[in-house]
Amino acid sequence: VQLQASGGGLVQAGGSLRLSCVASGRSVRDYSMGWFRQAPGKEREYVATIERSGTTTVLNILKGRFSISRDNAKNTVDLQMNSLRPDDTAVYYCAADIVGSNAVYWGQGTQVIVSS
Repeated sequence: VQLQASGGGLVQAGGSLRLSCVASGRSVRDYSMGWFRQAPGKEREYVATIERSGTTTVLNILKGRFSISRDNAKNTVDLQMNSLRPDDTAVYYCAADIVGSNAVYWGQGTQVIVSS
């Protein structure tokens, strides 16, 4: 499966962004799909997952602000990010076939910058 992430950009604190990951070659229903992020100088961090069943999981500290969804018709997995904070600044990566804190397939990343 190939993954293409989009939707990143520059946003002011308190704003929202919606990231989208389009999969090609396989259906998004075939894998546990999700998002990770890596801030400058920090390790990669798990953000959210949507299982094949549709069950979603979001990192505890992001619950209430971030949500993940899947559009089977468009073959996409989206990450809705609200009430963004400067410490949400990172490169966000779409991933497929996630097990724990790792994944088999990765997209190229999309940059999110939140200004204060």
